[in-house]
Amino acid sequence: QVHLVESGGGSVQVGGSLKISCETSGFNFRTACMAWFRQVPGKEREGVAAISTDGGQSFYADSVKGRFTISQDNANNRVYLQMSGLKPEDTAMYTCAADVNRHGEDYCSIVFYQAALGYWGQGTQVTVSS
Repeated sequence: QVHLVESGGGSVQVGGSLKISCETSGFNFRTACMAWFRQVPGKEREGVAAISTDGGQSFYADSVKGRFTISQDNANNRVYLQMSGLKPEDTAMYTCAADVNRHGEDYCSIVFYQAALGYWGQGTQVTVSS
């Protein structure tokens, strides 16, 4: 059974940094598509970043390119999102997602940009204040 558990959210000032984590279990972490999404109440969910764990290729939303970095830890079956240069508009619930049915860079890109991953965590709140 697939489990995704996020942690590391919190409050940070504008311009600060934060690293959130997604602990995974129940599937082969090294052949999956892992992603981070975020959502603010009343707005649509937004894809932030994704990584194809078999090759390490990553994808980012334009709004976070150059500020956020997604990474994988194969030893601990975790995926991280390092966030820097945080802005008030980055405030959201950040949710980890996984697709374990297929793998590869092209497939991961498709499911990420279509928000079509099959498994989702509960989320961790990130609040950026001035």
